[in-house]
Amino acid sequence: MSPKPVAIDFNRDRFPFCIVWTPIPLLTWFCPLIGHMGICTSNGVVRDFAGPYFVSEDNMAFGRPAKYWMLDPSRARDGVQGWDRAVAQGSEEYKGRMHNLFCDNCHSHVARCLNLMQYNGSTGWNMVKLALMMPLHSTYVSHEQGHTVPLN
Repeated sequence: MSPKPVAIDFNRDRFPFCIVWTPIPLLTWFCPLIGHMGICTSNGVVRDFAGPYFVSEDNMAFGRPAKYWMLDPSRARDGVQGWDRAVAQGSEEYKGRMHNLFCDNCHSHVARCLNLMQYNGSTGWNMVKLALMMPLHSTYVSHEQGHTVPLN
């Protein structure tokens, strides 16, 4: 029996197992690699380190996601449960941190979650790696009807 497919719902901003990105006014205009990043739970809810001691849920700091990078939950230690556990744990940790644009920011939060789940067998995720990989692997959000992607 194959797993139930998971759907991206563009209209509700639900991006299961995705890293999402949105531009930051002015900063992104001058340097397109700079933007705001979040990581989504298995049900697609975005968690993002939005400021000092604050991780938002389902409301990105700079608006709706503009790009998404779908990851494979089977590459997380303990699969779907490991994914959600790592996103929750990383988010709780970042609720206790001061936000710093240059060294402990939204990208760092996403990297921490990926390291906790040992995504792709790695604990070497960091903000620079994510900033460079996001443009290579992401897709612009479309407001067409959501598509389904099977969980492997």
